[in-house]
Amino acid sequence: MNSELIETVGFIAAILTTTAFLPQALHSWKTRDLSGISFNMYVTFTLGVTLWLIYGFLIKSMPVIAANVITLPTTVVILFLKMKDMRSKEVA
Repeated sequence: MNSELIETVGFIAAILTTTAFLPQALHSWKTRDLSGISFNMYVTFTLGVTLWLIYGFLIKSMPVIAANVITLPTTVVILFLKMKDMRSKEVA
């Protein structure tokens, strides 16, 4: 199969999966309402994104690298906000 076509499919997939995640991230950031977000899911998701990024570098795949370079900081921020939210509820 044509390597350009493979890369194009990869970039389209990366754009779609990354942009699908962004509305939830923006909503969480704006409202600071993280009650519907599972801490365990976000820890698992963040670890998975980190491993995908490492994998992308290992196989030298720009679509995988690009998607995860964008997604990882966003997941880390949401995870941080969720941890902060959980701590504030423990103190209260």
